[in-house]
Amino acid sequence: MSGTVPGPGREPEPSTVDDTAATAKRQPEWQRVHPVSPMVRGWLALAALAYFVGRDQLEAVFAGDGTRLPEGQALLWSLLAIGAVLLVIAVSFFLSWWFTRYQLTGEHIRVHSGVLFRQQRQARLDRVQAIDIVQPLLARIFGLAELRFEVADAGESAVRLAFLRLADAQQLRQRILAGASGAGDAQPGSTDPAKPGASDTVPGERQILALSAGRVIASALLSGTTVFLVLAIAGVIVLTAVTGEPASFAAMVPIIFGFGSAYWQMFSSSFNFRASVSRDGIRIHSGLLDTRAQTVPPGRIQALAVRQSPLWRITGWYSVSVNVAGYGVAAGGDGAARTRVLPVGTAQEVFQMLALILPDPGTGDPVTVFTAGMTGTGTDAGFTVSPRRARWRSPFAWRRNGYLVTETALLSRHGFFWRALDVVPHSRTQSLALEQGPVQRLQRLADLV
Repeated sequence: MSGTVPGPGREPEPSTVDDTAATAKRQPEWQRVHPVSPMVRGWLALAALAYFVGRDQLEAVFAGDGTRLPEGQALLWSLLAIGAVLLVIAVSFFLSWWFTRYQLTGEHIRVHSGVLFRQQRQARLDRVQAIDIVQPLLARIFGLAELRFEVADAGESAVRLAFLRLADAQQLRQRILAGASGAGDAQPGSTDPAKPGASDTVPGERQILALSAGRVIASALLSGTTVFLVLAIAGVIVLTAVTGEPASFAAMVPIIFGFGSAYWQMFSSSFNFRASVSRDGIRIHSGLLDTRAQTVPPGRIQALAVRQSPLWRITGWYSVSVNVAGYGVAAGGDGAARTRVLPVGTAQEVFQMLALILPDPGTGDPVTVFTAGMTGTGTDAGFTVSPRRARWRSPFAWRRNGYLVTETALLSRHGFFWRALDVVPHSRTQSLALEQGPVQRLQRLADLV
């Protein structure tokens, strides 16, 4: 009888052996990342070694003293020390590569890594919310890419594969997206050029919009960062005038570096931005030094937000961000770049993105409704706003703060100087809460969360 456990002294029945061998044969093989991956991840160790070894020599050259190489036994011991450190780094890189393996089955993606501290990560394909292909600058030089898989409630990337050849990463992304959507698993090694993911730009991927470098630069200069920079400079000037101490201008140094970093982050993350659609969902490409290719499968977006800073009203620009399960709420920097599906765009381009994210807005006149949500005040298009008794709590924005319920989504607008419109589909709402403080009870007001 097939499957019978053999007793003592008995040989397992042939059918049992065959079943076990067949199961082992069906199990996909474990694969390793690219051999150069440890160097791409740990290049800082090599840079630090080069700094400590060459710092004195470089300083001597600039001082005009020529090179200061040790002689005799000192030179021998120096070379032995450098060789020993390089050997330790090489061995650690090799072990890191050797113990990093991944496996893709019909249901899971598994990654094992670590030498002393072992780590095993696993994500179910049907729980994958989005997949990013990230290429830091050094990885781009070697033609490598990192694959990041996001799952619901992960807080951070559930699984990371760093690094694979770019073509392998794109093919693996396609296979995982096919498994996540239930479309079946592509065979390893298949290279169908008509399928999205086989390359960065393919016939099956239709581009919706692209941003020019000029618009990206202008949007950074007209962003809210410029408003805060002007206020910071004005504060330093006023402080210097009041105290009479020119030393107050020393505060400009960290201000310039801080805001310069913010401008660079906005420019580099939005540079070469392109949005496309494919059978897998919305495809986003962006980045200057570090490039990113994001793919969000259909139905994974939980909510979206349209934002407009004060200076953007001059040009009529907006930004669109989404909340994807697994990405969480981005606070800034790289996290904010991951959630933006439109860094800067016109109202028409915003409507294009809204049509992709929310194909059924639940209203017969979506342009009028969303326009009122982005720029309107009062009861335009049927919005319900805060009552007059709430005016002193928000003197500028009380006529703008409001909501509108369509058949498929809740629209909530707020902000006077920084305008915002949040859209949450009813099917994605996880919970509702009413909050009311003591002063609000006296005013018969409440907050809906």
